[in-house]
Amino acid sequence: MSLTRRDFARRSAITGAGVALVGGVGVFATTPGALATQDAETAEGADLEDTADALGYGPLVEDPKGILALPAGFSYKIITYSGKTKLESGEFTPSNHDGTGTFAGPRGTTLLVNNHELKGPRSKWKYPVPLTEGLVYDPAASGGCTVVEVRPGGEVAEWVGIAGTSTNCAGGSTPWGTWLTCEENSDRAGENGMTKDHGYVFEVDPRDRRANRDPKPLKFFGRYDHEAVVIDPKRGHAYLTEDDADPNGLFYRWAPPQGFEYGRGKLRTLADDAGVLQAPKCYDSGGRFVDDLSRATKIGTVYGVDWVDVPDRDAKTVAVREQFADGEITRARKLEGMWWGDGGAYIVSSYAREESPVQHDGQVWFYDPKRRTLTLKVLIGVNPDPSKDGAFDGPDNITVSPYGGIILAEDGEGVSHLFGATESGRTYPIARNDLNVGTEEEPEYSEFAGVTFSPDGKTLYANIQTPGILLAITGPWKRQQRG
Repeated sequence: MSLTRRDFARRSAITGAGVALVGGVGVFATTPGALATQDAETAEGADLEDTADALGYGPLVEDPKGILALPAGFSYKIITYSGKTKLESGEFTPSNHDGTGTFAGPRGTTLLVNNHELKGPRSKWKYPVPLTEGLVYDPAASGGCTVVEVRPGGEVAEWVGIAGTSTNCAGGSTPWGTWLTCEENSDRAGENGMTKDHGYVFEVDPRDRRANRDPKPLKFFGRYDHEAVVIDPKRGHAYLTEDDADPNGLFYRWAPPQGFEYGRGKLRTLADDAGVLQAPKCYDSGGRFVDDLSRATKIGTVYGVDWVDVPDRDAKTVAVREQFADGEITRARKLEGMWWGDGGAYIVSSYAREESPVQHDGQVWFYDPKRRTLTLKVLIGVNPDPSKDGAFDGPDNITVSPYGGIILAEDGEGVSHLFGATESGRTYPIARNDLNVGTEEEPEYSEFAGVTFSPDGKTLYANIQTPGILLAITGPWKRQQRG
């Protein structure tokens, strides 16, 4: 059923505030702790006396090894390192780590599926994903995923989950325990040396190596520059983000065929045109069409959402986002990470610049499928000096923390952080990338990516994309209150 402008405006008038908001409505200041209050509740195992009055975990302590600054009491372990650690096959770990999912494995192990965001022909990269027999989609492409097994004693094994894909970015975990890896590149066969069309989603099973043989693109999700995907476990819809510009990208919904039941291996049985792929059309509380999500300049802004069918999801002649005229759908710049939690989808827009109606350095939206609304939960103003530590900008990958609130990985300018926010929006640093991949005169710090907790909530995994390092962070995690 369509949510018309009139319906949404009428509901807004009745409630007086648009639509009842989901969770706490928050706002980020660019300076960590700017909105801090004494709102920490100690989690099991933490010292109440030391932590009760603090937001977050305190200031970051410089790492003598020059890799990762963490709060006092926290530590990290390098799990994989491109060009240093090796796969079971003997090849080096591929580079350019990006989105990551964690899964409970057998005998107390933790399994991770790690994307490698490698674009273009294999000759461009020193450490592409190895072309493992039976796991290759396009032998000309550099990207793919590795599966990492972390054993209870700390031992690590790594192997290829899929190879021959391009620019594997954020992706997303499924409720049935697999990983959907997304290609953020839509080269066609014959472009940039590729031998097959790209711009698809693929499924990787971390527990069953045989299930990953003969990779099949899930074409029903559409062909475009994919970023992330989440699955609504109740209704069965998939939600996907597109990172593109000129024009800005879209946030999509895929509705499965009537009667389809999810499960391991079920997606690859569907036809290329199965289900319906749709793009959003948003309205404000007055029933007015919203052309771009950057229009929202106030935390708590609520938009009603209608869904418009995509004419040609495989983009045979025209890119999907270009198939809509002005006024038909709602766009946004740099639609990046997503996470399913609290009964809906958290969606990140990393930044907006001159190509958008209003500039910002990050938004986080919450889509409520029951109410069919988008609520602005996070808004970061433009950072005037990204080279200085202490301010946040350019959020990308996201996870919902088991200790309350969300954790974001920065992909902005200058210094890069992992940072958290309580449900009321108070921010705090968790980590800083101290690995300078530039020069002393012109330092450069790679983005963070793949932020996700272990299934037991004790370890936070995150990637430094360049050169490609998977890290496990442990410490006195504590619950952050909503207030």
